[in-house]
Amino acid sequence: MDSAAFFGASVTSLLRNKLRSSLTVLGITIGIAAVICVVAIGNAGQARVEQQLQNLGDNFVWIEAGGRAVNGVRTGPRGTKTLIYADAVAIKSQVPLIKNVSPNVDGSVQVIYGNQNWFTTFRGVSPEYFDIKRWMVDHGAVFAQDDVDRAADVCVIGQTVRRQLFGVEDPIGKVIRVRSLPCKVVATLAPKGLSLSGQDQDDTILLPYSTAQKKLLGITWLDDILCSAISQDVVKLAGQQIAALLRERHHLRPEEEDDVNIRNPEDVIQAQLEASHTLTLLLIAIASISLLVGGIGIMNVMLVSVTERTREIGVRVAVGATEEAIQLQFLGESVMLSAVGGAAGVLVGIVGSFFVGRALGWPMQMSVEAVILAALFSIAVGVFFGYYPARKASRLDPIEALRYE
Repeated sequence: MDSAAFFGASVTSLLRNKLRSSLTVLGITIGIAAVICVVAIGNAGQARVEQQLQNLGDNFVWIEAGGRAVNGVRTGPRGTKTLIYADAVAIKSQVPLIKNVSPNVDGSVQVIYGNQNWFTTFRGVSPEYFDIKRWMVDHGAVFAQDDVDRAADVCVIGQTVRRQLFGVEDPIGKVIRVRSLPCKVVATLAPKGLSLSGQDQDDTILLPYSTAQKKLLGITWLDDILCSAISQDVVKLAGQQIAALLRERHHLRPEEEDDVNIRNPEDVIQAQLEASHTLTLLLIAIASISLLVGGIGIMNVMLVSVTERTREIGVRVAVGATEEAIQLQFLGESVMLSAVGGAAGVLVGIVGSFFVGRALGWPMQMSVEAVILAALFSIAVGVFFGYYPARKASRLDPIEALRYE
């Protein structure tokens, strides 16, 4: 019997019991669709976490003014005046693992343009801040070091501030009042979305730190120093070296607590990424159980089919069919059930992933590898669970089979 004849015989046999075959196919379909959906959702979740990691900055090291008390409570940046610009210079020159440094002072402020006003946050930074935070400019050009040196009245605004103050009007070159300080808008930031804590990162104004210190806050110290390490692998070591340097510069005795706090927010993101990956693997394992159940369903259906067709098998053997031919026919039926279920599962999985993505508002990332592996796995299920019924059919005694009623 050639392959076409095998295929025709398998289809004919399966169509004799349409409902039973359909229910068997449905089990495989659900299993394959579940695996594809879980992988797509897991990939989308990991992509979101990785995007948050990118938004944090370029190998970000954050030195925050204010140490930790014995009970773990921070004294807070406003109560600590020891972190100064000279510390930022020292870190850049004496810690080889750091490639970029930006002083930082910040606060809340009312901004006004024409008859529009908005309450937002401001950051006083240096031009290096934009590289450290991987923050691109949408329009215009950021302020330069010369603007920092002369405490120029210039600013860069985020998309939320732009929208609230200017609407569709071009803000470049316009003058806004930051508290009572007139500031010229020199650039707008590309949108960045929400931070880890859920705050709108686009609701901000960036000025030269010297301008913020002298004209908005009237202080000489810093709230933070933001740094970029030379690579991800040395972020923690760079933080340790910075802590040691600042203890020396601030003349702290061994028994005294640090007056700064070195923060590595990337650790939180990495932990989320690992948790997301582990959860995805767990969900794939759970979804795979439905494939196992579908495979057992195929085996049960094929065993029932062997029992029902015992006399047919006896006739075929009597007219010269070999054990291999009998086994191949029943194995073909099993593989066909799983292949049809796999194809339907792939289609349902892709469509389901699309609708789940729309419901969650996530850009779904369909894994071609997952689709191919799921399809191959469905065929493997057919072979694995169909082998025993097929072998049982091929080993029936033809005389006993012909007597079977």
